[in-house]
Amino acid sequence: MPNKTVTRTVEDDLDPDVILAVLMDAKLIPRWAPVFADAVESIEADAWQVTKNGERFVMHLAASASARTVDYLRDVAPGKRGGAYIRVLPRLGGGSVVAMTLPVPGGTDEEHVASVLVEELKSLVDLSKNLQGAR
Repeated sequence: MPNKTVTRTVEDDLDPDVILAVLMDAKLIPRWAPVFADAVESIEADAWQVTKNGERFVMHLAASASARTVDYLRDVAPGKRGGAYIRVLPRLGGGSVVAMTLPVPGGTDEEHVASVLVEELKSLVDLSKNLQGAR
């Protein structure tokens, strides 16, 4: 039976809170995950309108700074939400480990989703470094 989710990780020397700050700013998603979103606009405290290829949907951002978790969720069926589940862990000796789990949509190749996820994680770290350097 094929997997329904894909999880990948990336490690870096960045402080976990630097990466967490980027993840908690939903407007930055198109800069590190362009396959997911072309644009993201706030519509409520935890609700965001995402545009991809002219299509729009509502995404909810559920985050806990103390637990270093950020989830990007959307309605996938009546009464059910799903999406990206992200954890930013402190790495032993300094730095971070970022773990992200994504669903594998029906009819989509698991390896393709995994390769996109790896690129997104690399882009997330690169953007975090660039933004940290700009401060």
